Amino acid sequence: MIIDVENSIWYTGSGSNIEYHDIVTQVKKCISGGGKVFVGTDSFISKNKVNFASAICIHGDGNGGKYFFAKEFLPKKKFEILVYRITEEVSRSVQIGENFMLKHNIDAADIELHIDVSPFHMRAATSKFADMLSGYVNGAGFECRVKPDAWASQSVADKHSK
Repeated sequence: MIIDVENSIWYTGSGSNIEYHDIVTQVKKCISGGGKVFVGTDSFISKNKVNFASAICIHGDGNGGKYFFAKEFLPKKKFEILVYRITEEVSRSVQIGENFMLKHNIDAADIELHIDVSPFHMRAATSKFADMLSGYVNGAGFECRVKPDAWASQSVADKHSK
């Protein structure tokens, strides 16, 4: 599913609305100061819907860190199969990263994508998808982290998917 990154409703970590172009400005400022952007998406299934929450986190420019998030609720029926839901999470993060690269001239080397899957050797429910989804992220040109190093998805986005 293609998402409209620029026209999604974005929030600061404290819950205030923020325009996407203001996020891009802060991301560029962070990167110019030596920082990096981390993107992750998580989902949560409730009674009849799935909440996808994507997080854009910036850190490492000497000014601490901050994050922004967007949420979208979709019908549960389409995402009841785990691989479909996890692939959608990763696709959303890739689309955010590609938006930064292609529309805002942010180098892929400054963007790290965090995916909410366990490594293959852990034998968790998502482990069998780790190589496929890491390959998807790397093939799109981004550095990729999986659990337990995928904090942008498994901690920040997770907080807002519930």
